[in-house]
Amino acid sequence: MIERYSRAAMRALWTEEAKLNHWLEIEILACEGMAQLGQIPAEDAREIRAKATYRIAEVHENEKRTQHDVLAFLEEVAVHVGPAGRHIHRGLTSSDLLDTTIALQLVASADLLLKDLAALREAVAVRAREHKFTPMMGRSHGIHAEPITYGLKLALMYDEFRRAEERLVEARRHIAVGKLSGAVGTHAHLDPRVEDFVCRKLGLEPAALSTQIIQRDRHAHFMTTLALIATSIDRWATEFRHLQRTEVLEVEEYFAAGQKGSSAMPHKRNPILGERLSGLARVIRGNAVAALENVPLWHERDISHSSVERIIFPDSTTLLDYMLVKLTDMVAHQIVYPENMKANLDRSKGLIFSQTLLLALTDAGLARRDAYEAVQSCAMACWRGTEQLPVYLKQNEKVTSVFTPEQIDELCSPDRHFQYVHDTFVKLGLEKQTLLA
Repeated sequence: MIERYSRAAMRALWTEEAKLNHWLEIEILACEGMAQLGQIPAEDAREIRAKATYRIAEVHENEKRTQHDVLAFLEEVAVHVGPAGRHIHRGLTSSDLLDTTIALQLVASADLLLKDLAALREAVAVRAREHKFTPMMGRSHGIHAEPITYGLKLALMYDEFRRAEERLVEARRHIAVGKLSGAVGTHAHLDPRVEDFVCRKLGLEPAALSTQIIQRDRHAHFMTTLALIATSIDRWATEFRHLQRTEVLEVEEYFAAGQKGSSAMPHKRNPILGERLSGLARVIRGNAVAALENVPLWHERDISHSSVERIIFPDSTTLLDYMLVKLTDMVAHQIVYPENMKANLDRSKGLIFSQTLLLALTDAGLARRDAYEAVQSCAMACWRGTEQLPVYLKQNEKVTSVFTPEQIDELCSPDRHFQYVHDTFVKLGLEKQTLLA
């Protein structure tokens, strides 16, 4: 239900009716602003407010003839208003409606996406706390490195999407700009105070300076922000897909009763949601490139950006809304296998403690080169052999000249790797106090 509402709410922002409603309100507010300045009769502004409306079907019919969406709309509105309608669109150009409306739609989209991000981070926080001290293998280059906890991995995800929130808030601020400045932005036929009045009423900042349009670097900033958020989703979808591989199987997407994984192989439980999210991220990244291409327009404006934006803005915001909701669901219902994490830790036969031994030997006074060679010698024997690393360490003269067998066993424990986990959770806001408080 939450997912369905979220996507429906986003789609509603981009309907034809929503767009025309914005156009109508902008035109009405412009007349009210002119009336406040005494530029048109106040009674005409009141009549426009009372009577201005439109029928979508008639707008579409008009557009077949005019081949111009704004003129088609204005003709339909004029039919309902009567003589006072002569003031509508006074001193405006089409992009005054289009760009101010796009700003309103993108701001509203950003607000929904920010709610999605908050819900995602809360779901991640719950699972991070649940697995705060669940040990697992940390990997670099895809190879076993040193122990971490699954909670730490999820805490990293929590922090990454905090940055996503910050970036989106900033992008929202830069896109929340409207304009009613006329054909080339000079306010030749419309007092700048009307622009200020309309934008303030709509919750937007009036552009300090515009041409026929609001400059498209703002929109490219917004779109690249969406692309970066989508790429973070891709990053974590890819991480979870790797962790679901048969040879690893430390986490798994929830597999519902009756769900099928393959048309040919009944045993399959595939990471289809993660794969879907990775694929959709490519679409949003591609749309961001299109937004960048829209920045260099001819002079005060050409129309090459318009057809692109009719696709990339609704598609990208709706897709990202869907992706965030799906990732939240994935995390909330993810199946975690601590026993497999432990088994994978054990597969390294203690080799993951090599740095601990290296540092302990140098702290005890051995030259780093001697300590490194001693531990590496034991590690290579361990790789080839069948025993755990401590067995080989206890047979090495350089190591045993410094440490007792009991000390070697203590050094080959994962506990030291987790001593600052709680402090990290506190720093990220996942916990409220330190253990010492």
